[in-house]
Amino acid sequence: MYDIITIGAATRDVFLVSNAFVAIKSKKFATGAGECVALGSKIEVSELVLTTGGGATNAAATFGRLGFRTAIICRVGDDSPGKDVVEDLSRFGVSTHLVRQIKNGETAYSTILTMKDGERTVLVYRGTSSKFITADVPETAIKNTNWIYLTSLGGNLGLAKKIIITAHKAGVKVAWNPGHKELESGLKTFAPLLPMVDVLNMNLEEAMFLTGKKKLVDIFKLVHTDGLVRLITDGTNGATVYRDGWMAHAATTGVKSVSRTGAGDAFGSGFVAGLIKTQDLIEALRVGMINAESVILKYGAKNGILKTWPSTLKKRQVKISAL
Repeated sequence: MYDIITIGAATRDVFLVSNAFVAIKSKKFATGAGECVALGSKIEVSELVLTTGGGATNAAATFGRLGFRTAIICRVGDDSPGKDVVEDLSRFGVSTHLVRQIKNGETAYSTILTMKDGERTVLVYRGTSSKFITADVPETAIKNTNWIYLTSLGGNLGLAKKIIITAHKAGVKVAWNPGHKELESGLKTFAPLLPMVDVLNMNLEEAMFLTGKKKLVDIFKLVHTDGLVRLITDGTNGATVYRDGWMAHAATTGVKSVSRTGAGDAFGSGFVAGLIKTQDLIEALRVGMINAESVILKYGAKNGILKTWPSTLKKRQVKISAL
């Protein structure tokens, strides 16, 4: 029996860091700014960091490192990057016997163009990670754990639904951090699943996209289910948790970021780890924030993950305010 099984993406990541990556504001870019280089030139890279990523592996690394009995369900190719992913998971004490290594498949790959201030652009090749099928997720595995931590399945909402229903019927708790492609299905499709999701975790942009609302209180009202936890993160503005009309906000401590890649995964998994261990939402917020702020101090979504449970003094540095 596992404490938790994570399900979702696994990638091979390479971070390229350079002063030559420049942000230019322009309406031509969806975000209002583009990360640019001089066309036709050779660009000097000051740092190169090879690591692994993907929501499921990042979360699994947190749980494994903090002492939870952890397994992962993900898809990789039978290629060198896939072997790197499996090897890296073992380093964090994560069981990999449920990892699907697809014959002639290609492991997902991300190249992160990172500016010196920590801002970055991610070039993503989804590979086999985005092709989840029902056979990848054995029902026996879902029933052999206390928690499921479900991340993006590349838009396969049907499979996500099956996992959530199976877990709920088996008395297994579910934490869900859906991807954008799942969110595209809309709130009407999500609504029947929400009463079976113990912790729903989205960032503010995702939550606004799903609900069509801008204010946190309005968003929470639409995704609320009695007794269950709803969590919304907002980058450097912190994170807010909601349950049964009670709402609290955790502020960031102001640490300077080297790279924000993996911060959301670190926060979500740290929060759930704190909730499992203490059943206290405030403690969970603090553990999530400490884990996220540790991750952003290093390149790579796993290199900064907490190695031990945070001390009482460290947790008190995270300011919590009731809303």
